[in-house]
Amino acid sequence: MTEPTTDPKWIAVYTKARHEKLACEQLQKKGMEVYLPIIRSKRRWSDRMKWVDMPLFSSYLFVRIPLKYHLFVLQTIGVHHVVKFNEAIAVIPDEQIEAIRVMIEGGYDLQTTEYFTVGDQVEIMFGPMKGVQGEVSRIDGKEKFVLKIDAIQHAIAVHVDRGYLKAVS
Repeated sequence: MTEPTTDPKWIAVYTKARHEKLACEQLQKKGMEVYLPIIRSKRRWSDRMKWVDMPLFSSYLFVRIPLKYHLFVLQTIGVHHVVKFNEAIAVIPDEQIEAIRVMIEGGYDLQTTEYFTVGDQVEIMFGPMKGVQGEVSRIDGKEKFVLKIDAIQHAIAVHVDRGYLKAVS
């Protein structure tokens, strides 16, 4: 039986700004299995519209390696760091990587969205409550949020669509 550290796992790699494709190429040259989810997006310039290939997740790509070889990833041009939680390398399940591939190859119109948890500080970006800041207090199954707004030193609960919210640093 092999050690768990020798089994290849998918890990998330954070790249330098706009270095996703370069880091992907460099990691592939080292013989690593790399996945950089790319989507086609229509972008507007001042004089024209153009279709461009963009990373689905800005500054992220995925590498499948035994965890003990993560230092080889760090020594790659364009790589900033390996994503960790509580000092442990974050492992992405194979099923999630496969689900991303299926969605992209299936031609779905993918858009990344903010990831919120209860307690996050957020600001409403659109609508009549634009600019109001509050805290996520509940996440409904309908992907709507209930916010606590401290504008008048009282808690006010309101359902706000996820697309209207932005995380506050």
